[in-house]
Amino acid sequence: MGEKWALLAVRELFYGNHRFDRIARNTGAPRDRLTARLRTLEEAGVVERRAYSERPPRYEYHLTEAGRDLAPLTQALLVWGDRWVLPEAPVVFEHRPEGHPPHPYDPRWVCRTCGEPGRGGGLRAGIRSPGWTAEGPAGP
Repeated sequence: MGEKWALLAVRELFYGNHRFDRIARNTGAPRDRLTARLRTLEEAGVVERRAYSERPPRYEYHLTEAGRDLAPLTQALLVWGDRWVLPEAPVVFEHRPEGHPPHPYDPRWVCRTCGEPGRGGGLRAGIRSPGWTAEGPAGP
């Protein structure tokens, strides 16, 4: 996900743009770079290609389950951009739960145990990787 253009391609797939030309137009990515990024995302199991034409061969790109699990990442970046970058949100999501009227979608991270927001000083990282501390690799 750290490669240039990868997250923008994933964003476009979340928005429902599955064809290469639309993804290229909406991201501004050079076609050769976008091809490489989509190939990398496919190899990583984030994206899958689906044929929509045999003659000529044409494909659409769709998120896999692993790709759909990136939703919190893309939402967090949208929320951050809406707060710190742009004066007005360029994209607004609407939540349409079954049996309830639609309303603006306002995502937030909450603790599954207590229901409290996970922000600020209330979070601590428990490092479980051998040889690492919160400061990085443990010294000799």
